[in-house]
Amino acid sequence: MIFDMHVHTTFSPCSRMRVDEAVAAAGQSGLDGICITDHDTMNIRLVLTEGVQENGVVVIFGMEYTTSRGDFLVFGPFEALDPGLSADRLLQIVDRSGGIAIAAHPFRKERPVDARIVEDGRCRVIESLNGRNTARENAAVQPWRNGYDLTECGGSDAHTIEEVGRFVTRFFVPVRTRSDLIAALKNRLCRPEDRTDEGLYVPDSRPYFIQAESGASLR
Repeated sequence: MIFDMHVHTTFSPCSRMRVDEAVAAAGQSGLDGICITDHDTMNIRLVLTEGVQENGVVVIFGMEYTTSRGDFLVFGPFEALDPGLSADRLLQIVDRSGGIAIAAHPFRKERPVDARIVEDGRCRVIESLNGRNTARENAAVQPWRNGYDLTECGGSDAHTIEEVGRFVTRFFVPVRTRSDLIAALKNRLCRPEDRTDEGLYVPDSRPYFIQAESGASLR
C-alpha cells in the first residue's frame, strides 16, 4: 500500500489545501492512503472520520509536532497533546503511549532535527525523503542509513494539491487504521519512494528484500 505520510490542510496556517481537496488529490494520484499531519493539532478529527473514505483512500490522523530540537510526525492517541513540549518529553510520551515518532525532514537547513536524538536511539524512524527538501537535504541522511538501524519513510510535506503523492511510503502489509500504521513502522515493513518525474528512488532496505523474496505483493 502506498501512503503519502506528510500532508497539511488548512488546519495548518501555512497550507492552502482543504481537507476534501487532500483526499480527492490522493485518489487522483493513485495513492492508497494519506496521513494528515497538521502543525501541532489533530483538529482534522472535527471534520473528517478517520479510515477509508468514499473514494477508497485511507486517511490516518497524525500531527507534525514542533520542538526546539526539530519537528516530529507523531501517530498515536495524541488528540489532547499539549503544545510546547520539549523533544525529550514528547518522545517519552510517545513511547509510553505506544505511539510512534518520526524525525521529519531531519537535515533541512531551516528546521533540522538534533542529530543526537536519532544517534542515541531516542527516535528510530526518519523521514528520509521529504518533498519540500532539496535533493542535498534528502541525501544527507546517507550516513545514518549506513551507521544506524533505522526505519525510513517518505512524505510530500504537501501544502498544495499538486504536491500530494510526490514522495511516499510503500507499506508491505495492509494499513487501514492508525494502529496498523504504527505497527508497520515499528516492524520496518515499509520503504520510502520518490514518485516524481525524475524517477523512482528506492533505497536498499531489508524489508523490501524480505517481502520480495517471499513473493508478497509490493502494492
